Amino acid sequence: MPVAQPSSPLVSDFDILINGSPLSVEAESHVIGVTVDVDVTLPSMFALEMTGSASRESDITWIDDPNFNIGNEVEIRMGYANNLATVLIGEITSLEPEFSQNRSPSLLVRGYDRRHRLQRNCKTRTFIQQKDSDIAAKIASDANLTARVEDSQVVHEYVLQANQTDLAFLQERARTIQYEVVVENKTLFFRPVANANSEIVTLTLASDLLEFYPRLSSMQQVSELTVQGWNFKDKQGVVGQARSGSEVSKMGGQTLGADLVKSAFGTAVAAISDRPIMTQAEADQIAKARFNQAVLELIVGEGVCLGRTDLKLGNVVKIDGISQRFSGQYYITAVSHRYIPARGYYTHFTVRRNAS
Repeated sequence: MPVAQPSSPLVSDFDILINGSPLSVEAESHVIGVTVDVDVTLPSMFALEMTGSASRESDITWIDDPNFNIGNEVEIRMGYANNLATVLIGEITSLEPEFSQNRSPSLLVRGYDRRHRLQRNCKTRTFIQQKDSDIAAKIASDANLTARVEDSQVVHEYVLQANQTDLAFLQERARTIQYEVVVENKTLFFRPVANANSEIVTLTLASDLLEFYPRLSSMQQVSELTVQGWNFKDKQGVVGQARSGSEVSKMGGQTLGADLVKSAFGTAVAAISDRPIMTQAEADQIAKARFNQAVLELIVGEGVCLGRTDLKLGNVVKIDGISQRFSGQYYITAVSHRYIPARGYYTHFTVRRNAS
């Protein structure tokens, strides 16, 4: 993966492909900024900032370049010298030109990954005797996307999509069981939050980590979580519980968020009874998922480093040398790649951690 080091700096670069073909030299000469924002909760976005030549202020024909037609596929590669890697493949959804007597015309070309197709209309429909992973595969197929789903195990008697977009509905189902919805090119991933994985890279202030701002907060932490439901067939209640020990990993930390608040403030139990839960398997799954979701909010951090294309959603990084309490593994939930010719290539990221 393209990576720069302060000790051996490289010349940052980018490449743009439209419908599989490189952007012309003429059009690329107008690019003065590239931004790619990748997120687990929203369609990932790209923005190409372009301006006219100072010596040809009256020439605005490049703004009408058919490369920038709405719906065109855009692939953005970033990196160094001849070592570039794809950071996003999306589709153009808007053009925002600016015209002024005092400066050259400019154009902002904006687009999103194909998750945007899942939020273009609202639907009402039911899914009978299906797993959430089955529902995700169906939605992907309806959107002409290839589905790569991980089995969610629990079969639901009845699931209602109530006047929701496919994206809002699928993300709601994913949050309930601690899954995430990601689209890469034409493939939809429906997968568990993988904060138990090993780190892909270690970042330190002595290497390419430039800034890091973590925040540890006990406010959303609970020592125990209970899910309550009712089994209509057996006519009896179902209860799912999760507490310390239900976590998928402590991410190399010593004290889980649940243990931290219990030690400091005593037992705090959260009860969930706001949704129809009909089986013990469903109650157990939701309890464990919501507990892991809560503890993963213990530490939230934002950082900046020299541009790296290996920082991706769903990966774990290790941040070291920032005190014993805050050093350790973090789960990546958002990444922003930013390139400006005068400044170079930088990567901003957001991470989470469940223990300290």
